Amino acid sequence: MVDPKLRSSAGQRLGAPETLGISTLDPGHKPPAMPPGRHISIRVRMLDDTEEIFDVSQRASGKVLFDMVCSHLNLIEGDYFGLEFQHRRKMSVWLDLLKPIGKQIRRPKHTVLRFVVKFFPPDHAQLIEELTRYLFALQIKYDLATGRLPCNDASAALLVSHIIQSEIGDFEETQCRQHLLNHSYIPDQMALIDKIMEFHHKHMGHTPAESDFQLLEIARRLEMYGIRLHPAKDREGTKLSLAVAHTGILVFQGHTKINAFNWSKVRKLSFKRKRFLIKLRPDLSQSTYQDTLEFLMGSRDCCKVFWKICVEYHAFFRLFEEPKPKPKPIILSRGSSFRFSGRTQKQVIDYVKETEFKKIPFLRKHSKVQHTNNLSPLPSLRCSELPKEVSVTQFVPHYSWLVGKMRLRIRTLEQCNLKFLCFSTPTAPKSNSPLLCHSVMSHGLVNGQSQGDGCGQSPNGRQPSPLTSPLLNDMGAVRTDDEDEARRKRFPTDKAYFIAKELLTTERTYVKDLEVITSFQGMLEKEEATPDSLKTVILSNFDPLYKFHSGFLREVEQRLALWEGRSNAHIKGDYQRIGDVMQKNIQGLKQMTAALQKHSEVLLEVENACRASRKLEGLCCDFELQKVCYIPLNIFLLRPLHRLLHYKQILERLCKHYPPTHGDFRDCRAALADMSEVVSQLQGSMIKMENFQKLLELKKDLIGVDNLAVPGREFIRLGCLSKLSGKGLQQRMFFLFNDVLLYTSRGMTSTNQFKVHGKLPLRGMTIRESSDEWGVPHAFTLVGQRQSVVVAASSLSEMEKWMEDLKMAASLADKTNGPSSELLASSLSDIKTLEDSALEPESEDDLSASRTSLERQAPPRGNTTVHVCWHRNTSVSMLDFSIAVENQLSGNLLRKFKNSNGWQKLWVVFTNFSLFFYKTCQDDYPLASLPLLGYSATIPTESENIHKDYVFKLHFKSHVYYFRSESEYSFERWLEVIRSATVSSCRNPRRKDPHAF
Repeated sequence: MVDPKLRSSAGQRLGAPETLGISTLDPGHKPPAMPPGRHISIRVRMLDDTEEIFDVSQRASGKVLFDMVCSHLNLIEGDYFGLEFQHRRKMSVWLDLLKPIGKQIRRPKHTVLRFVVKFFPPDHAQLIEELTRYLFALQIKYDLATGRLPCNDASAALLVSHIIQSEIGDFEETQCRQHLLNHSYIPDQMALIDKIMEFHHKHMGHTPAESDFQLLEIARRLEMYGIRLHPAKDREGTKLSLAVAHTGILVFQGHTKINAFNWSKVRKLSFKRKRFLIKLRPDLSQSTYQDTLEFLMGSRDCCKVFWKICVEYHAFFRLFEEPKPKPKPIILSRGSSFRFSGRTQKQVIDYVKETEFKKIPFLRKHSKVQHTNNLSPLPSLRCSELPKEVSVTQFVPHYSWLVGKMRLRIRTLEQCNLKFLCFSTPTAPKSNSPLLCHSVMSHGLVNGQSQGDGCGQSPNGRQPSPLTSPLLNDMGAVRTDDEDEARRKRFPTDKAYFIAKELLTTERTYVKDLEVITSFQGMLEKEEATPDSLKTVILSNFDPLYKFHSGFLREVEQRLALWEGRSNAHIKGDYQRIGDVMQKNIQGLKQMTAALQKHSEVLLEVENACRASRKLEGLCCDFELQKVCYIPLNIFLLRPLHRLLHYKQILERLCKHYPPTHGDFRDCRAALADMSEVVSQLQGSMIKMENFQKLLELKKDLIGVDNLAVPGREFIRLGCLSKLSGKGLQQRMFFLFNDVLLYTSRGMTSTNQFKVHGKLPLRGMTIRESSDEWGVPHAFTLVGQRQSVVVAASSLSEMEKWMEDLKMAASLADKTNGPSSELLASSLSDIKTLEDSALEPESEDDLSASRTSLERQAPPRGNTTVHVCWHRNTSVSMLDFSIAVENQLSGNLLRKFKNSNGWQKLWVVFTNFSLFFYKTCQDDYPLASLPLLGYSATIPTESENIHKDYVFKLHFKSHVYYFRSESEYSFERWLEVIRSATVSSCRNPRRKDPHAF
C-alpha cells in the first residue's frame, strides 16, 4: 500500500520546489490536505499490468488520487493520462477529478481503476519525457493485444518487432522465436512470426527509447490510433460509431471513418436523453447546409459519457489554459456544471520546458536491456549492485539520496566556475542515458543533456537518437544554445540526409498543391457548363498523378523515418540512402510522360472554356479567391512540369555529393539519367507553357487588352519606371514583350488593375542613355518610329537591366516576323494619343497610396507580382520567373521579428517570389505571406545580438525579419532560393537550358 504521507513527488525527489506534479496549475501550489473522514483503499492497475493500492479519504476529490498515482510513477506529463473504471451499469467512465471519490466509486473493494492514456496528441514528438513515451508505448501494446488498434498484417508485424526490440534487445533468432512463442502481442500472431522476425532483424542497435519512438511513429499513422468507439445510430437507424480526437468529432462505420467535424466547424455540443446533438457553424461556401446533426445512442448515460470526453478533448487541445468555473446561479441552474479540470496541452508543454530536471530514471518491467537505456549507471550506484528483481519504490530512495549528493557537488563546482560536470562508467557498454552527462548552467541542468565536448556521445561512441527531440521545437519556442547543440548532435550529419529531407518537405507541398487541383476538378465536374473535353483532360492528367505522388510521399516519409532512426551517420545502414526510392518511382513517372506532354492542353482548355461561358469564368475566379489557392490557379496546373525540374536538381546534388564508390551513387546516377531524359522531352512544352501562363496572368492585371495571349508573343520583363511628362516624373508600370512595350498606371477600380495608357512598337526602336540630357538620374530615352519617351529607373542596376532587355528585344523584332503590335490597337479603346497620355493628370493621392505598405488588406488582385513590383519600385523578367520555378523550397523555420524576444516555429513554403507561412505542414492554407521582391537577404551582424547558428535576415526599409534553419545545408539552401527572388537577374542566364525569346 502506498502511504500518501511518505510518498514524495517527482519534483521533490529532485530537489525542486514542492509541487503536486503536473496536475497543479501553479508550480508552487501545495496539494490540498487530505480531508477528514473514513479512508478507503483504491486499487489501480498500471499500464505494465502491476497493481498498486492507494489509501485515500472517501471525501477526497478524484484529483487527489490521480496526483498520488502520478507521483508514484514519477510522471511529470501526467495530464495525458486518466483513471478509468467500470461504472455500476458496466460502462467505462473516467474518474472525475473534481468530484469526491466516494460519490463516484460505490464499491471500492470490488472496483479496479485502470491508469491509461486519455488524450492522444497528433505528434508524439510533443511528448518530452522518455517515461511518457514509454507509457504511451505500453498503451499501444495493450490496444494491439485487445484488438482496439486494428491494422494490416505488415503494420502489425512492424509494431510488434519494435516492441520486442525494446524488451529483449537486438535480434538473435532462437531467442526471438522463443520469446514470440511465449508471449502474445496480437491476435493470430503465429501466422506472422516470420514477418516479425524479419523486421526485428532490421532494428539492430535500437535502444528501448528509440524503439518506443518508432512504435509511436508508426502507430500514430493508423486510422484507429487513439480512437475509442461509442456506438450510435443516425436518423435513418444506420449503425455507426462516434469518436473524438484532437481534430474534432469523427464518425465511423465499422472501422472506416466516413465523416469528420473539425472543432472550428462545431458551434455547440449537447445531448437530450438518448440524442447526441452537434450544431455546426454556417458554411458560407455552400448554398445549403445542415445546421444540427443528431445521433441516437444507447442511453442517456452513454450520451453524457461521450459528451464529457468531447468537452475535455476540446479544452485540452484547443484552449491555452484551464477554463474557469462558471458562477453558480442563485435560483435555478440549467444544464451540466461539468468542466475540464487540469492543464491544457499547451500548459503541459510549457511547464515541462521550464522544469529544471526533465529526465527521471525508471525501470521497464518487461525489458531485459535496462542498463542500456533509462536506468543510468552512476558512479555511486552501479547496475551490477542492484538486486536482480528491483521495483520502482525500491530504487527511488537510492536515487533520491544520490541526486541530493549530485546537487551538492554541482553547487560546489559552480562556485569554482566550472562549466561542465560529466559522469561516466565503464560498466555500461552501450548506454544512451541522458544522465551520463549533465550540463551545469547558471540555472541548473538543461534537459539533462551534456553540452561539453566530451559528453556528446555515450561510452561506445554512439550518438543519441535524433528522434527523441528535434532541433526546432514544435511549440514555436527556441531552446537554449546548449540544448540546441545537443540536439544537433542527434541529427544524421551526412549532407545526403538533408538533401533527402528537402525532397520530403517539397514533396509534401507538391502533394498539397495536387489536392488543390483535385478540388478544382471536383468543382468543374459538378458544373453543367463545363465542357466534356475539359473534364476529360483534367481527370486523365491529374488523378493518376495525385495517386502516384501520394504513394511516393509515403515511401519517402518511411525511408526518412528509418534513416533518422539509425542516427549514426558514420555507419551507413541499409536505410541511409534515397536513390533506390527515387529510381523506382522515376521509372513509374516515365510511363506518364505522354500524359505530362498533354499538360499544355489543360491551360488551353480552361482558357477556351472560360471564354465560352461567363458562368464558368466566374466559378474559376471564385475558386482562385479561396484561401487554399494561395498562388494563381494556372500556376497550380503547371506544377507537375515544374516538379520534374526539382527532382533533377535534387539528384544532381546527390550525385555531386556522393563519391563514385558510395552505395547510393549508382542508383542516384541512374535516376538522374532517367529524369534528364524526361525533362529534355518536356523542355520545349514547358517553356511554351510558362510563357503562355504568364501572358494569361498578365491579361488579368491589365484593363484594355483582350488579345494579349496570341501566338508568337513572348513576355520579357515587367516593372516600375518613372515616365517624364509635362507634370514631371510620373510612376508607370511597363510591360515588355517581344513585339511591343506597354505602359500603364494603376487604376482606382475595386480590382486594382492597371490601365493601359500607350504602346510603343519595338520594330525600329533605339535606346540611349540620357541622364545628362534631362538632368534625371538613371534616365534613358526610347526612340520609336513615330514618338519618343523618356523614362527613369529607380537605380543604376534597374536601368541597365531594362536597357539590355529593350535592346535585345528591339534587335530580335527587326530580324523576325513576330506578332503585329497592331493586334493590340482594337483592344485599347480608351487609349489616348501619346501626346495626350503624356499630359494626363494623375492624383497625388493615387501616387501616395500606391507606395503604402502591402500589409494592409488589399482587394482582389492586390498582391500579385505586378502589384509587388509597383509598390517596391522594381522589376522582374521572364528569366527571373523561370529561375523561381526551379528554386522552390519548403520546410520548418523559426521566425523572429525585429523587436520581439521569442522565436516562432512555422512551416514555410517559398514559391512565386514569396514566403508563405503555415502553422504546420498539414494546414490547407497559409496564415500569411511575405513577397520578397525588393528585400535583401543577409546574415545578422554582431550588433544585432542574434547569438544563434544558421540565422539569416530579411529586410526592406524598416521591415526586418530573422529566420533560423535547422542545419548548415538548409541554411545555405534557404539563402540560395531567397536571393534568387530578392536579386533580379540580368540577361546572363543562370538556367542550364535557357530559352531564347
